[in-house]
Amino acid sequence: MATTSAPPSEPFRLSQLINDTRYRGATIQIVALILLMLTFAWLVDNTIQNLEALGKDFNFSFLWTSAGYDVNQRLIEYDSQSSHARAAMLGILNTLILAVVGCVTATVIGVFVGVLRLSNNWIVSRLMTVFIEVMRNVPVLIWILIVVAVVNESLPTPRSFKGEETGAFVLTNRGAYFPEPLFTNSLGDIDVGGLFLVSNDFLMFVAVLGLSIWGAGKMSEWATKRQNETGVRPQILLPQLALIVLPTAILLFSLGFYLGYAELKGFNFKGGTFVRDSFIGLWIALSLYTGAFIAENVRAGVQAVSRGQSEASAALGVTPGRTMSLVVLPQALRIIIPPLISQYLNLTKNTSLAIAVGYMDATGTLGGITLNQTGREMECLLLLMAFYLVVSLSVSGVLNWYNERVKLKER
Repeated sequence: MATTSAPPSEPFRLSQLINDTRYRGATIQIVALILLMLTFAWLVDNTIQNLEALGKDFNFSFLWTSAGYDVNQRLIEYDSQSSHARAAMLGILNTLILAVVGCVTATVIGVFVGVLRLSNNWIVSRLMTVFIEVMRNVPVLIWILIVVAVVNESLPTPRSFKGEETGAFVLTNRGAYFPEPLFTNSLGDIDVGGLFLVSNDFLMFVAVLGLSIWGAGKMSEWATKRQNETGVRPQILLPQLALIVLPTAILLFSLGFYLGYAELKGFNFKGGTFVRDSFIGLWIALSLYTGAFIAENVRAGVQAVSRGQSEASAALGVTPGRTMSLVVLPQALRIIIPPLISQYLNLTKNTSLAIAVGYMDATGTLGGITLNQTGREMECLLLLMAFYLVVSLSVSGVLNWYNERVKLKER
């Protein structure tokens, strides 16, 4: 009986790295990676040599020297004798708080305007169209300057409140004053690396609230499982509210929680939580500007949902408002979220324009005064780039994770 044997394998030749399709792709990628690494190494070496020629070295010890300048918006304890690291941390916190509240407000504005632009009312839809086109086609820096100027000129001065009862919230042309959370039985603070103080009261509040929300989520999962088994969903709304509210309320009561209001003393208000006029102007301008772009994303997402979905809902007697919230928007989210990521990132990076109106963010502190005072432009810019890179990747990662949760799963 005849037998067949496999042909002898050819010995490997270096020419196969280019001529053989099995190896060509890997070869090109390896060569490109080596060239990229060599280019990066050359840039680093050239930078070090240039710094040495200027009599500079590369280190970050300047971060622990005295800053010598003030920051007008402070979320943590700070004075001019604090270190550059604390000033940079303060600027980073100012950037983050502006980005967070801006993204939330811009989302609300974007959804509201985007839905109204699709309204059957001709006047409403045209007004929303005008708003979107005007906001999108004017540079954001101009909007920031306009809004901050309006805030300064339209709000009253602190002196105008003399002899009046101001209440919990005070709006002036210097900024806004909100109630300040205070505790009579405070647990003290924790110093984190000499950069900032973290209140133990705040940590306890976050821990208790987080555990309560986690428990409410587990309760919802149990209710869904019970519904799948029996066809009847248990009523868990009140137990969930109790689970969230009661532990938090007990903690606040035990800590002696109360609110401190701002009071007019001399020519200005003292006490309370102060938010500068520049923050208010930036918040409004960035929210309106980014909200116009989000509105277009919402409009595109809604229009991508088949009209048959709305018609079927209307045939069942569902009102247009509930059809939009329960039928159309949940499906449109799968289309809205990917471009929404870019809008959040754009808003976060646009906060770097805050220096134009005197709001001290990360660009104003680390990339501005600290850089000019220390002459450490390379170190400061690298730290600033790293901060924006981490924030952008974090926002993108969270929204991509949410996008995976809401998109259709194929069988």
